Amino acid sequence: MECQVCANLEISVEKPPGASPLSFIALLKVYRELLVSRIRNTQCLIDNLIKNDYFSTEDAEIVVQFPTQADKVRKILDLVQSKGEEVSEYFIRVLQKVTDAYYELQPWLDEIGYEPSENICSKPVVNTDPVSRYCQKLRYELGRDSKFVMSYAQREEMLLEEIYSNSIMELVSFTNESLGEVCQLEALFDDAVGLINEDGETIYVFGDAGIGKSILLQKIQSLWARKELDIGAKFFFRFRCRMFSCFKEDEAICLKDLLFKYNCYPDQDPAEVFHHILQFPHTVLFTFDGFDEIYSNFDLSSVPEMCSPNEPIHPLVLLVSLLRGKLLKGSKKILTARTGTEIQRNIIRKKVLLRGFSSNNLKEYTAVFFKDEGQRTLVLNQLEANPNLCSLCSVPLFCWIIFKCYEHFHSMSDSHELPDCSVTLTDVFLLMIEVHLNRSLKTSLLKNNARSQAEMFKSKKETLLALGKMAYKGMENSFFIFEQEEVSSANISEEDLQLGFLRTVKGYSGCDNRSTYEFLHLTLQSFFTALFLVIEEKVGAKELLQFFNECSSTETAQLTCLRIPWLKKQLAGEDPFRNNEHFHFTNLFLCGLLSRSKQKLFRHLVLPAVVKRKRKTLITYLGESMKSHLKGLTRSRFPNYNQIQVQPNFVWMLRCLYETQSEKVGKLAAKHMHANYIKLTYCNAYSADCSAISFVVHHFQKRLALDLDNNNINDYGVKQLLPCFSKLAVIRLSVNQVTDHGVRILYEELSKYQIVTFLGLYNNQITDVGAKYVAKLIEECSSLEYVKIGANKITSEGGKCLAQAIQKSKTMFEIGMWGNQVGDEGAKAFAEALRNHPRLTNVSLAFNGITTEGGKSIAEAMRHNNSVKIFWLTKNELDDEAAMSFAEMLKVNNKLVHLW
Repeated sequence: MECQVCANLEISVEKPPGASPLSFIALLKVYRELLVSRIRNTQCLIDNLIKNDYFSTEDAEIVVQFPTQADKVRKILDLVQSKGEEVSEYFIRVLQKVTDAYYELQPWLDEIGYEPSENICSKPVVNTDPVSRYCQKLRYELGRDSKFVMSYAQREEMLLEEIYSNSIMELVSFTNESLGEVCQLEALFDDAVGLINEDGETIYVFGDAGIGKSILLQKIQSLWARKELDIGAKFFFRFRCRMFSCFKEDEAICLKDLLFKYNCYPDQDPAEVFHHILQFPHTVLFTFDGFDEIYSNFDLSSVPEMCSPNEPIHPLVLLVSLLRGKLLKGSKKILTARTGTEIQRNIIRKKVLLRGFSSNNLKEYTAVFFKDEGQRTLVLNQLEANPNLCSLCSVPLFCWIIFKCYEHFHSMSDSHELPDCSVTLTDVFLLMIEVHLNRSLKTSLLKNNARSQAEMFKSKKETLLALGKMAYKGMENSFFIFEQEEVSSANISEEDLQLGFLRTVKGYSGCDNRSTYEFLHLTLQSFFTALFLVIEEKVGAKELLQFFNECSSTETAQLTCLRIPWLKKQLAGEDPFRNNEHFHFTNLFLCGLLSRSKQKLFRHLVLPAVVKRKRKTLITYLGESMKSHLKGLTRSRFPNYNQIQVQPNFVWMLRCLYETQSEKVGKLAAKHMHANYIKLTYCNAYSADCSAISFVVHHFQKRLALDLDNNNINDYGVKQLLPCFSKLAVIRLSVNQVTDHGVRILYEELSKYQIVTFLGLYNNQITDVGAKYVAKLIEECSSLEYVKIGANKITSEGGKCLAQAIQKSKTMFEIGMWGNQVGDEGAKAFAEALRNHPRLTNVSLAFNGITTEGGKSIAEAMRHNNSVKIFWLTKNELDDEAAMSFAEMLKVNNKLVHLW
């Protein structure tokens, strides 16, 4: 659009042949019609001419009397020219300085080569352009709104800058293969990295609930407001997607109102501001948070594919049109959603996976949260001693809850420590509820008011039941916004609202000026729903299990947002924005709340017989559904192994089993797998899930293989697998953020049992330190035959250690080192290992920075090797001289079948 404008201007501003430089009065005369057609804002010109005493108030009044914009410009030109050369030059100076208002004239100013005189430079130019003022207002309001993060207690706010901490952000392909990490937020908008579809316009950010999607957008908003996000965006419009669920089916709105009424309204000339946005959409940045939280009965098949920016239409259609580039094509867009929400590929430009805190991120966050060094050290030591709790802390939301709970209890008793036993997510949320309720007590200077958890819950039973009832009603219909009438009908008092479980929200359609509410986080609504199902005595078996049915009914179908008729055939009556993770969390919390360890707590809230009945119903259902689920999984037979290939829903099943803390249920799951090779790849399992995996796997009586490739296990997860290592003959942890610390744990545990045959650690974050631990394992564990450790950060030092260990091993069959940097020194060490090795059969040293020198050493060693059949050396720096060495080697070595 802008290029077209420039092209038109170049045609318009050709100077008359042979003309000498024109005076400023003459310039205005020659280009009069160009100026009349391009100047859309006269007020800024008038304001500046008056401010510098070039115009009188009478002059301004004369201009205003003209009915059309073009006539006003003509009159201004007449007056300016009549007042002489200085006023004419100042007029041009205003056009040059106020670029936002007169962007279409900038090519003309370049064409005439205008350079202001010293006198005119001393004259002030004030930007009263409505576009500029609107941008300033946007920055002010978005900066104010993003400055604080609302705590889980409503009366407490924290500065974003004091609480935000970086987490792992990974650019991924359409198939979720890693394309590298995002180190700077500007990289999200840099097409040089992570671009997977140049025709798409949306940066799709996804991750589990609580992983930090919303606070990431708040950080981006804050940086933009402070002009610290240099991506060329003049406008920033942010939307929480759940607001689109509040619009009625017959409601219609135009794009201008969607942008201005639900963000920030221009104080001057909204039409001019909107026109500017339409002219330059590439200067607009949108953020749409929580796309999976849209639940609407609106029939998208009833609307055309294209829509006008000026015609009113249902807001969901505007949203879809913006994402697809049918409106404001070229604008920048960030869309967030929970994992499992599939978005049509044609709208995606980049995919960004949020993985939560790494071990270093967690330390940084701990330092930000706990300012006192002594308290910080105490917390880190306790986390280190409890890998289960540490794993939960890799999810920012859960880490925040745990830290706030610790902070609260520490303030009440200096000796309070974090739990030192197995901690479930249900335990964490119960602790959070206890802290909320404790804060509602009136404190006394003379006595400690703290009550036991059971006493606290008993005293607030009616409050918990009221909140649970409203959460349940919302969950049934996937509603996350509650109007004042719904809050009142649930008997939630003003005092209950002050507890902080609910927070007020603004800017939703159909609510007028009345308050609307939402739970602090979607997971909290799931928790209260589960709590209601437990403590409401009238809940029967059907209601108790209804959200399991919601999950199982869709688990075989691919969840696809934007399932629009013109993109893909939509099933009749199906919600095009459906995602069921909130049901999964409800089921998980239900399993935790009905575990045996919670019976003591609930006997004060509900009759023991009722809890016993509900627990029996749940355990029976889990057993039957687990058997049914396991029967339907893909199975394969390999030598010595019966493999079972599980799906992401299997991880949710494991999480539920773990929350029950029932050894009986764990044994039953292990028994019905009928497999000794469990393949859990691409299941979005994170470190805390390793507790659930161990909970089941440690019941296996025989050795087994565990494949966890392409998840988010990291070092905490490795530590959570400790109960399994005595059974594991095959352990695959490729693409899992494992560092040297995790490798050290693997060495210490696997060397104890001496049964591991296969170790997969491809594409992690392992350096020479970790390589040395793997080398020690190769030396000490005679059972180890396969090691995959490519695409890490191993240099010649680590390479030499591995080569020396392989040289000593008589059992190593395959070593995969693709994509490290062992160089020639490492290649020479591997050459010595290969010389006369009795068993090594498959070797990969591809993409390792090996030159001719290293290549010749390998070729010479292979003249004395009769075991290697496959050798990969591609993507190194080998020349013709090295090729000749390998050619000579092949004349002697007749065992090598494939050399790449």
